[in-house]
Order: sequence, then C-alpha cells, then structure tokens
Amino acid sequence: MNMKKALCASVALATMAIATTPAYAGTAELLKRLHEKGILSDEEYAELLAEENKPSPAPAAAAAPAGDTMTRATESVDSSRMVRMAASGIGLEVGPATITFSGSVNGFYVHDNPATPTARTAVTGGIASVGANNSSAIRNGLLPGFLKVSVATQQSGWDVGATFGMYPGINSTAWGALGANNGGQPTALATAGIDFRQTYMTFGRPNVGTFKIGRDIGLFGSEGILNDITLLSSGTPGNNVAPGNTTLGRIGVGYIYTDFQPQITYTSPNLKGLQASVGVFQPLSSLTGPAESNSAPGFQGKVTYDGKFGDVAARLWVSGITQKHDIVGGGSYTGSGVDFGGKVTVGPVTATGYYYTASGLGTTVLGLFDTGLPQTGSGVAKRDSSGFYAQALATFGKVSVGGSYGESHLDYASNTDRLANPNLLDVNSSYVGQVRYGLTSWVTLIGEYVHSKAVAHSGNKAESDALAVGGILFF
Repeated sequence: MNMKKALCASVALATMAIATTPAYAGTAELLKRLHEKGILSDEEYAELLAEENKPSPAPAAAAAPAGDTMTRATESVDSSRMVRMAASGIGLEVGPATITFSGSVNGFYVHDNPATPTARTAVTGGIASVGANNSSAIRNGLLPGFLKVSVATQQSGWDVGATFGMYPGINSTAWGALGANNGGQPTALATAGIDFRQTYMTFGRPNVGTFKIGRDIGLFGSEGILNDITLLSSGTPGNNVAPGNTTLGRIGVGYIYTDFQPQITYTSPNLKGLQASVGVFQPLSSLTGPAESNSAPGFQGKVTYDGKFGDVAARLWVSGITQKHDIVGGGSYTGSGVDFGGKVTVGPVTATGYYYTASGLGTTVLGLFDTGLPQTGSGVAKRDSSGFYAQALATFGKVSVGGSYGESHLDYASNTDRLANPNLLDVNSSYVGQVRYGLTSWVTLIGEYVHSKAVAHSGNKAESDALAVGGILFF
C-alpha cells in the first residue's frame, strides 16, 4: 500500500488508541504517537515522517486546517479494510460483514431421590428414576453450554448470513465416545463432549422472506421447549447417576423433543405480528423400530402471532409435522403430529399453555418417531400420543417465582401390542416449582424442586423427587 493510504488507515484505526492523548497538534505529532504505541513499525514511521517533511510543491493555496487533514484522511480509507466495533451485541464489523458472538454456561447441583425398585415400578418409557440409592451430580440442566458465531452481510440486495453453534456440556463422557449426547461416565480422566447442533446459511430480503439451508432447530415442537421455564434449569433429571449432556426438562413430560435437524426452510416476512415457516427435512428413522429406507423427506410448518392488546402481550402458535416411513422388507406408515399453544404476559405474570397430539410420532425421550411403532411388516399399526403443560412465572424486581405441571400420554397400537408390552407407558407427569434471582444482567441463580411420576398401562408406577440448585449465564 502507498504511504498516504497507510497513513490514512493508521489514522482511522488509531482513533481509540489516541483518545487519551492531547488534542491533535499536527501530522508529525500523530505519527510519533502511532509509532510509540506500536501501530507503525520503525520503517513505516521513518518513511511517513520523511514524506510529511517534504517541502510543499507550490505555495498557491493555504495549508488546510489540521481538522480538515484528519477528515480527508479518514474519508479516504478503504472501508473494506476497516475493523470496527459492532453497533450492538458482542462482535465486530470487518469490512462489509458483521461478526457476532453469543453464548451460555450453566451448572447445577442435582440431588435425586428415586423410587425403590420393585416388581411394580417397571414402566417401559417412564421418566421417573428408579434405584436403590439417592444420587448427587454436578451437571448441566436442560440446556448444555453453547457458543454461537454468526456472520452477516448484504450482497446484491440480499441479506446473507452463516451461523455455527457449538453446545459443549460440563458432564464427563468416555474417551473416544461418539457424540456428546452419549451416556455420561463420571470417572477420572473422562472428558466433556461438544454437540455441534447448528451449521446453516440464510439469505433473504425484507419483502421476500428468509431461506435457511443447513442444520438448526426444527419447527414442530420448538415453541414447546423454547417457552418452557425448565429450559433454563433442570426439570426431570433423567439419569443422574451418570449424567449425560443434559437433563430432560419437560421432554417426554409435556412435549416431544423438536431436535436439531438438517433442513431447507422458508420464513415469510412479519406481517403485523403474523409469520409463517415451512420446510423440508431429512427423513428420520426410529431408533427403536424396524429398519427404514425412506424415499421422501419430512415436512414441517409453523405459524406464530405476536401482538399487544393494551397492557396484555401475547404470543400464539401452531405447528405440524408429517413424514412417510418405508420399512425395509415391506410396509410403510406416516407419522404426524400437531401442536398449539400461547403465552400471555400481564404485568409481572407470564402464563403459558401448550398441547400436542400425534400418531406414529412417539412420546418418550429418545426422539421424534421413537416408540411410535410397535410392529414390523405390512399392515403397520401406530401408537397415538398426546400431551400438555401449563405454567406461570411471576417476576418482582430481581426475583421470579414459577411453577408448572405437564403430562405425556402413549396409547397401544393394537391388542397384539398390549399383550407384547404390558408395562408400556401410559402417562408421564411432573410438577415443577422454581425460584430465580437475577444476580446481574448476564447471571441468573436458580433453585428448583421436581416431582416426576410414570404410570404403565399395567398399573405399575414409579415416582421420584429431585432438587436442583445452580445458575446460568447468557451473553
């Protein structure tokens, strides 16, 4: 780069560096300050100073005031080479692109008091813990930690972006374990895992909408988990003896887990609070059902509405999912589901209600379409499922107090299913009581009590109680 451009760039990049120096007193003095601060090398300083000390070629025009020199120097900088602080959030602007960082860290002490195992506590698909002893763990809650990096810019009239989301837990997994969501291994020399949940690109225009290609959270069931108060805490612990990357929250106890899935989705512009999304998704096979070779993708859609009516703020939603499953060896079935709900805020109180109904979609904690199908071959019979939760959270200054109750139901597909699986889950349920304290704008301390219960169609029953105390940080 020639010396004048180097000077211009140095002047622009050094604005913050010289903020504590006396008012600008000339280019030579500025070069000296830049050299002292290490912004200019010895060679650059010598060359720029020599150029500055050259005699003026003609005395025809009076020298411009120092302030004008600074203005012209700054204006002539190539903006594509500049690094600036982002207008908001944690990040920076590099030329035409904005890079932003966001993240979260959490940890909880969880003490679980399980049901004592007997012949009458066996529930296939139950979420209440069963064991001979109580257990203690220092573990993540329903959220693992996460670090998201997003890059956004505008090109040819399009808003373009890319997002990468890493979700590391604090819980230990075995060396060489495949995937952060494997069962925990609380032994010495274990390591934490990283769940790389998000890798996607977006492009759109305000009057066109936004297209997304990559891996991100699904549409069906997403509002259920994102509005759940246990998202920031623990909820039902799951396996507390050897904790995995997360607890269960209300997964299987009020909603089916939406999951992070490969997808191509479109989201419409926001029309006075109304917005719709629709997408094609990687077809999923059941982990517990027969082998599948699926010929068609899955489809999901969601519609949301945000509005304010006087002092009442509301968010309403409805979403759906459907996918055809082709079973290896013959036969097929279609799994589908619909959910809807709403959140209303009046003064310090926010109340949320949620409901789903599904067929062939399952209801327990292994994922979408698991436990939704008991049989193989043609004439496939599907299990129906449904669930709901209701909650309220009241905030007074830095203190919030909340509670919720939820259930998930699973029905037999047929009499054959009933005879083959007598202890199949009938209903999972839980009560949650929660207290939060906003220590800072980033840090929230949380205490929680959870009572979980699982009942089988046979009448078998298991109940467990858990206490969780810890905190979560967002930036």
